[in-house]
Amino acid sequence: MPKEQLKKIAQEATAEFNNAKNREELEALRINYFGKKGALTQILRGMGKLSAEERPLIGKYANEIKEKLETILDNRLAVLKEEMQQLQLREERIDVTLPGINFFQGRKHPLTQVLDEIKNIFVTMGFSIAEGPEIELDYYNFEALNIPKNHPARDMQDSFYITDDILLRTHTSPVQIRVYEKMAPRLPVKIIAPGKVFRRDDDATHSPMFHQVEGFLIDENITFGDLKGTLLAFIKKIFGEDREIRLRPSYFPFTEPSAEVDVSCIICNGAGCRVCSNTGWLEILGSGMVHPKVLEMTGYDPEKVTGFAFGMGVERIAMLKYGIDDLRLLFDNDLRFLEQF
Repeated sequence: MPKEQLKKIAQEATAEFNNAKNREELEALRINYFGKKGALTQILRGMGKLSAEERPLIGKYANEIKEKLETILDNRLAVLKEEMQQLQLREERIDVTLPGINFFQGRKHPLTQVLDEIKNIFVTMGFSIAEGPEIELDYYNFEALNIPKNHPARDMQDSFYITDDILLRTHTSPVQIRVYEKMAPRLPVKIIAPGKVFRRDDDATHSPMFHQVEGFLIDENITFGDLKGTLLAFIKKIFGEDREIRLRPSYFPFTEPSAEVDVSCIICNGAGCRVCSNTGWLEILGSGMVHPKVLEMTGYDPEKVTGFAFGMGVERIAMLKYGIDDLRLLFDNDLRFLEQF
């Protein structure tokens, strides 16, 4: 009898719905009873075979059973959702008593930090920044800087040549010539040129690739005093207000007169120690007044304008600033060293 079948289906479905362990299992049961081929659906489709007297009675009873089962199904679904949410909350709970996770924080390389500081100091003095090619013509790297072929001064810069006329630049001074050519005869020219340079050196204080900052100023009535004042202001900014400088006569083909610049020892403050060989001074950079031949070759009249130039190694500045005794540490990529800066 259809009514007996409906009672049995109601009993079985109620038990299975209430015992369903998860939403997937409950969904499978829903399809099993209410789907197109479900048990309850099949009985409802067979209503046409009943007599006219039974049909409304069985139909009403079947609808009551269906509504009752749908309510049980919805209630069980709500219970399973709540259980799942509580389980998820327990599993994803954050224990605030646990120590936090240490995240690695990147930072700039010490050379980049020092280079940025150098650039910022000179920019505040009114200098602009210029760049040039790292693969350079022999003319710009040597000849235009008053270093002709076979000149002994070339021996100081043992170079990487690509062809007889092309090489990896040995200093950033070629940028000076390129700027002069573009600017002449306009005044003033007040530029620094930072960048990588290349020489065949490799030991505790030298590297085949290193960084330089070239600086130069061309204008009317520029004197050696302007050079010294500019460098003293820079040294005090980069190493501290208590630092002093001294200038020693030297030789560079592209400046005349030329001078090596020393800074009072950062370790002993000029008293004399092992680091400064008990002299109280540390060599820091080279400088001088721009040679008249360089001015003339690039379109300036040396009778009307003068200028100064200087060049420093960024690695040298970094080693003195941070007390580093081996330049190779800056290029070893050892995090134990780099994380100190």
